[in-house]
Amino acid sequence: MLDRVAKNADGYPPYNIEQLRDPNGGESRLRITLAVAGFGMDDLQITQEDNQLVIRGRQKEEAAERVFLHRGIAARQFQRAFVLAEGIEVEGAWLDNGLLHIDLRRPQPESRVKTIRIAARGNGASQKPIVEGRAENG
Repeated sequence: MLDRVAKNADGYPPYNIEQLRDPNGGESRLRITLAVAGFGMDDLQITQEDNQLVIRGRQKEEAAERVFLHRGIAARQFQRAFVLAEGIEVEGAWLDNGLLHIDLRRPQPESRVKTIRIAARGNGASQKPIVEGRAENG
């Protein structure tokens, strides 16, 4: 359902894309999960620009009084983009235990049934049938 995933040079943040089962067998559903440890809800932004889903993360500047003896937790900004196939809709997103989940769905196309009326031509038996727009020669 995702046509392609935009390339990010360092692969940060890591992500999963999973297909979810619809118990009713209806719509196709997907979930994108990004590992965004250290980012709060105010640090994240999700936008859909035409058929592109863009996730941005930017942490606020920390107070200058903090002195780190070791800093191994990345506090860098990121942007990850996914190109969505035609018809994919974003259902919602939530942040849980350092994982950002984004649910997507592709609605089932509506069944369109059209009844075609059959018209009689001429006086019935004497009329030759028409095939592909021209009369058959008998």
